[in-house]
Parts: sequence; C-alpha cells; structure tokens
Amino acid sequence: MSDKLVECVPNFSEGRDKNLIKQITDVIEAVDNVRLLDVDPGPDMNRTVVTFVAPPEEAKEAAFRAMKKASELIDMSKHQGSHPRMGATDVCPFIPVNGVSEEECIQISKDVAKRVGEELKIPVYLYEKAAQSPDRENLAIIRAGEYEALAAKLKDPKWKPDFGPAKFNARAGATVIGVREFLIAYNISLNTREPKFATDIAFELRKKGRSARSPHPDHPVYLWRTNILKYKEGDYPCGKCDFTGKTIKETIDHCKNEHGYDLVEIFQLNDIDPEHPEGNSVKIPGKFDYCKSIGWMVKEYDRAQISINLTNYKVTSMHDVLEEARKLAIDRGIVVTGSEIVGMVPYQALYESGMFYLKKQNRSAGVPVKDILNTAVQSLGLNDVSEFNIKERVLGLPSHVEDALVEMKLNDFVDEVSRESAAPGGGSIAALAGALGASLSSMVSNLTANKRGSSDVDIILNEAAEKCQKIIIALVKGIDDDTNAFNAYMDARRLPSKTDEEKKAKFDAEQNGLKEAVYVPMKTAMLSLQAIVIADTVAKHGNPNSITDVGVGAQIAFTGVKGGIYNVLINLKDIKDDKFNEHMRKQCSDLEIDAREKLKGIEEYIESRI
Repeated sequence: MSDKLVECVPNFSEGRDKNLIKQITDVIEAVDNVRLLDVDPGPDMNRTVVTFVAPPEEAKEAAFRAMKKASELIDMSKHQGSHPRMGATDVCPFIPVNGVSEEECIQISKDVAKRVGEELKIPVYLYEKAAQSPDRENLAIIRAGEYEALAAKLKDPKWKPDFGPAKFNARAGATVIGVREFLIAYNISLNTREPKFATDIAFELRKKGRSARSPHPDHPVYLWRTNILKYKEGDYPCGKCDFTGKTIKETIDHCKNEHGYDLVEIFQLNDIDPEHPEGNSVKIPGKFDYCKSIGWMVKEYDRAQISINLTNYKVTSMHDVLEEARKLAIDRGIVVTGSEIVGMVPYQALYESGMFYLKKQNRSAGVPVKDILNTAVQSLGLNDVSEFNIKERVLGLPSHVEDALVEMKLNDFVDEVSRESAAPGGGSIAALAGALGASLSSMVSNLTANKRGSSDVDIILNEAAEKCQKIIIALVKGIDDDTNAFNAYMDARRLPSKTDEEKKAKFDAEQNGLKEAVYVPMKTAMLSLQAIVIADTVAKHGNPNSITDVGVGAQIAFTGVKGGIYNVLINLKDIKDDKFNEHMRKQCSDLEIDAREKLKGIEEYIESRI
C-alpha cells in the first residue's frame, strides 16, 4: 500500500438489511489498495458506519462507488430510524492519516462532491474543514430538519448545495462530504464496578464539563452525592469558586478573567441559552479540548470504563488524558487498570505517546521505532482488557514492501549482493554502512546516558541518539532507494527509439533516471557525514569503555560517505548537463574533505585513549 493514506468513514442510511449493506461494502473492497477496517450496523438507528483506508486516488474512487451503490439500493422516502439523517449516504468524511495534508484531503472531498453532484444528481454540502462558509461547518446545522425538510430547504437560496442540483432527489436525499481530524475511540478502565466513578471522572475530562454541585463535607471529590447548583434570576454562581454574579454577564466576565475559559462556549456545548440560563444547572468546563467522554459499566470486562472520543489527538493526546484520569482516580480511592483503543489509531498518535513516556521515565528516545511503540503500548496499558497488536491496529505504520532488500535475512542479503546482477551494488552497501555507523553511536549514547552520575552529558547524548535514529531510518530506506533508482535508469534504456520523438523521450528518461541515480547516493554521503560528526561528539562524551565502538562506527560511516561519492561520480559521466555535473563534483569534493578531516580527528582522539 502507498505511503500516503486517507481514512474514509461514510455513514449509510441502512442498518438492518445485511445483504444490502454487503453490496455497498463489496464495491468498496473491489477497488485496489483499499482496506476495509470496520462495518458497524445499527438496527435501531437504521444506519451503518463503514470505515476504510486507502491511498488518495483509491479512496476517492471507493467513496464514489459506495455512494452510487447506496443511491441505487436505499430509498429515503421509505426510511425510518432514530439517528438524524438526510440522505442515502448521509455523511462522508475524509481524514488525513499518513503522508497526506489537510489541504489534499479537502481537495479529495471536493473532487468526490463534484462527481457525486454531476453524475448522480445528488445535492452535496461540504462541512467541517472543507466548508465553503462558517455557517456550514457544523454537520448538525446542515442536517437540521433532516430528510423531511430537505425539499423545502433546497428552495431556499441560502441552502443552495455546494455541488449538484438544487433539486430534491426523493430517493437519495442529499449528502454531506467533508474533512475532519482522525477520531480516536479510547476507553480507560477502572478497578471498580461502580459506573458513577467513571461518569464523574468523564465529566472532569470532557470539554463540555459538568454541572457544579455544593461541596461534600467529607469527600470533596464525590460530587454526585451533593446538590446541583442552578442559575436563578439575580443569582449566577461561578461554580469553580465562591463568586456569584448578579447578572450572567458578570459571571461570564469573571470566568474569562479569573479562570481563563469562555462560559458562553460551555453553554453552547450544553444547549443552554447564554442570555437566559435561569433554571439550568451551573456549568463548569472540563480539562481538555477535543475530548468527549461518558462513563459506563462493561459487563464483559467486569469493570467500569471511561469512554472517550478524542477528536483531535494533535491537541489532546491519549497520554495527556490518561495521566489526568490516573490522578482523578487516585483522588477517588480507585486506580486506572489500563486503557483500550477501539478500532484503529494513527501511527503518529501512538509514537508521540511512546516518546512522552520514554522522556517521563528519563530514558533515551533515540531508540528504534518499534521500541517507542512498545513503550506506548505498555505505558498506556493497552493489553489490559484485550490484546493490542501493533501491526494490525496502527494506521500508517512505517513498513517496507515484502520483497524489499531490508526485509531479507542478513545471509540472504549478502548472497543477493554476491550474485551476477548489477543491483544491489555499491550504493546500497554504502547506505547500509552509514546506517551501521550511526547505529553504533546511538548504542554508545544509550549505554552512557540516563545512568547514575551521567547528568552532565544526558542532554548531549540523548540528542545524539535521537539524531542517529533519524539517520538510520533514512539510510535504511536508502538501501532500496539506490537499487530502485538504478532499475529506473535501466527501464529507461529499454524504451523504444525508432522515431525522433521516441529517441527524445528515451534520452530525457535516461537523463532523469541518471540524475535520480545521483541524488540517492549523494544523500547517502551527506547522511553518513552527519553520522561521523555525531560520532565525534559521542566519542568525547560517551562511556570510555565503549570508545572503540564509536571508532568502528566512524570508520564504517566514512565508507558510507566515500561509497556514496563513488556512485555519484560514476553516474555523472553519462549526464549531459555540464552545470549539474560541476555542482555535484564540487559537493563531492567538499564532502570528502570534511569527512576525512572529521574522521582523522576521531581516530587521533580514540587512539590516544586506548
């Protein structure tokens, strides 16, 4: 599958007919490179939520085919269900997962909306991040009145669709398409069967907050055991402190100035009129933006859980919420036993949690990615109630194609290099050499730092280890990149050249292939030089007993520099671009001089100490 990955979560207005639902999911799965992650039908809601991931173009095609099939199978004029809806495909959000920007996803949503409007004659509204105006960002506002109000709504110029005809489609209704952040369904488990504890903590966590209550004389955090405060005419308590405003404006201003939150926003989240809150309970906000949570008892696990939706993990992370839940649980005499991710999680979200806990433990984050992810799984307690398989549950996990050189066993790779084929050759070996050089510096950094008496060098060596890991990742990728670049050039040489047009196309392809075959080893040489520079730092600050390991790393990293340079120079002779060639030769010369000078300094330093 491509490095670029988009998640799509279309909601279809059918949750009872399994055969019909399968016909829709079949057309999704029929598109190449699409991975169907989940199909969640709700009979009472008469609605099915489908989740799939794919590269951008395939995601667009699968989404369109699904909407087309839904418009053919679902008759909205006969639809009944408890969930708000306005179309056969009610809503279809696209979510950037890996290697895709928000702007790219917005364009994807517009491309699909245009096609649905033009080819299927279905009115389409864009929402959330794809919305063309602020009043269409909120799905609930667009869907107000639902299918039954759609015919009248389409006659109102204010509700002209963003794509498609402003004409009522009785069978398919209308569709809402847009872009939102990835939603992580995240549950935190408690060592109690009492759901009130989970609910109480959930209210503290969620942005929407809770109803304020009078203090408990014996248990200040057991708020469900006391009376709810309410707003009255001339009596508007703050809820977070003893302040009481004579007008609601006084209390709103107080909350802003003294506590730093917008009480009007909290009112809106709780469906309270900010100008007339009288009779409603006093509201205080929770601790986290982009966090929705409730508490419940899960019989299957024999414990209570806090059920959480994190709607923007880039702002509010799993580890932030979990750490706060752990504190709140202790205050209530209970403990968090672990947590659970429902469905999939983006790689970056789990990676950031792993980095957080490594640094919290005063351990180096300059370790392999799989170690960071395993740290996240252990620290979040993701194996508490069910097994969490990283390979199956993480979206955008860095990986290599099955036949990649780096997926070979060492002896198989050595055999492959030794065969009569021209690739893999010196360029791939140079990349491997540079990666091994960086690995040894990372090893010595991690052996030395974060130990008793190492505080004066911890920052230097932890930073060195993290830099090494980035170099390693790039150079390991370069092992296959070098071979692929060479193969691309060979493919260009096989192009036909009978006509003048074919000859020019072949020449251009060969020249582009050769330049690519230059860029890859040049990157290898530059990264390997960075490994030597880091080796100099690690040799001077690392454990003296491991200084020769750093020396070996510097020597083999120099092989990465020199090997990269060799592969640049040999490819330049066939490139017919004098300016390009001159620039590359100058770079090679400067790189080698710099690398030799740095290596000589490291050698002298090490040999004076052994």
